[in-house]
Amino acid sequence: MKLLIKKLSKLQKIDSLDLIKNEIESLKSKALKSIGNSTDIFITKEKLLSDFDQILSTKTTARTKYYISRLEKSLTKIKTNKINEINLNRWKEYDDIITDSLWIIGKRDKTGAHNGAYWGNFVPQIPNQLLRRFTKKNDWILDTFLGSGTTLIECKRLGRNGIGVELLSNVVKLAKENIDREDNPYKVKTEIIKGDSTKIDFKNELNKAGVKNVQFIIMHPPYWDIIKFSKNKNDLSNSKTMEGFLKSFGKIIDNTYSLLQNGRYLAIVIGDKYSSGEWIPLGFYTMQEVMKRGYKLKSTIVKNFDETKGKMKQKELWRYRALAGGFYIFKHEYIFIFQK
Repeated sequence: MKLLIKKLSKLQKIDSLDLIKNEIESLKSKALKSIGNSTDIFITKEKLLSDFDQILSTKTTARTKYYISRLEKSLTKIKTNKINEINLNRWKEYDDIITDSLWIIGKRDKTGAHNGAYWGNFVPQIPNQLLRRFTKKNDWILDTFLGSGTTLIECKRLGRNGIGVELLSNVVKLAKENIDREDNPYKVKTEIIKGDSTKIDFKNELNKAGVKNVQFIIMHPPYWDIIKFSKNKNDLSNSKTMEGFLKSFGKIIDNTYSLLQNGRYLAIVIGDKYSSGEWIPLGFYTMQEVMKRGYKLKSTIVKNFDETKGKMKQKELWRYRALAGGFYIFKHEYIFIFQK
């Protein structure tokens, strides 16, 4: 790889387009054998071939040298920003990171400790995508609705420290079992707090962990009363009115605002509901609650879902109900991204 880099540097001093392309053809046939042997910056065979082909397709010497310079830079320099580890000099290689606002995710990830046994948990691909976009290794992540532990499992996989809050004792037990089953290759910390996110003294909890701030907050609250998770009066799914739900949700935003480092991000995963013949835009109401408190909306993502547990094996029934009732069946939920 060092030899390849040296030759790319020399080619930028040649003015003959034909000579440059002949050399690139030669490099294309020879250089692949040395991939990964002499550099800490890994490049895939497919990416290198693609870059060579791009250079060979150029029509002018200036454009050819530009692509050669860009390839050399991608092999020798790492360019990242303050919030993630994406190497912007190699941005084309991150094709598995979604940048569109429509997320079509197929089957949920069931590898490792992940499973879909708990009602209302979200697909692991959501925190995976968000953590890779908005955090770095050893950052601290806060999940105020931990559920069965999905976010903290992804934290362990990606090398992020995680704190999760869960109200219900039986769910805390389940989350701990799930999280403990996941390997911890980066030796990060994962803490579970049993309690109510509207009331917890988060600063005290962070002090116990030896940190002052978190770098990312993720919230996947109940979609009001669509699923009743318990009989606990503090459970948001037991809110008697939408106003009560939003008030409690707002308290959690208030209680966590000071914890988030300035310039960092908060993600809310939530859907709407249908009740008494009326579509209730719960997602947008929660979005407004966050914006009232000074957060800046950065993105609204629409994520698909095909079948929920509540509608499992009832596709024909729900299609009939939609045709008869003049509504459309929910096939999406929202991921709102905010910046402090």
